[in-house]
Amino acid sequence: MITKYLTTVSVAFNPFSKAGRTARIFMALLGPYTRETMKIKTTVLNRDSEVGGRVEVRFKDGKEFQMDTSKMTIADIVEEVDRHSRSLKRADDLSG
Repeated sequence: MITKYLTTVSVAFNPFSKAGRTARIFMALLGPYTRETMKIKTTVLNRDSEVGGRVEVRFKDGKEFQMDTSKMTIADIVEEVDRHSRSLKRADDLSG
């Protein structure tokens, strides 16, 4: 996953829900040194929460994605993030 172009990541998950697993895996994919380059906010929801999980990502160009982890797999989330990151990388390569 290309994390160079991410500025803010906000993850909320219910640790007792199966949908929370996708959000936890996404956090693990970010890597250990990403806190130096981006702002990361993690929220642990309570057991009674109806929301399974939510991932919000903001890129350097201002584009923001909000994804519901109960409706998406980890592959879908990584694909969405990488799709926009590749377009930013392509624009960065063409500009200099």
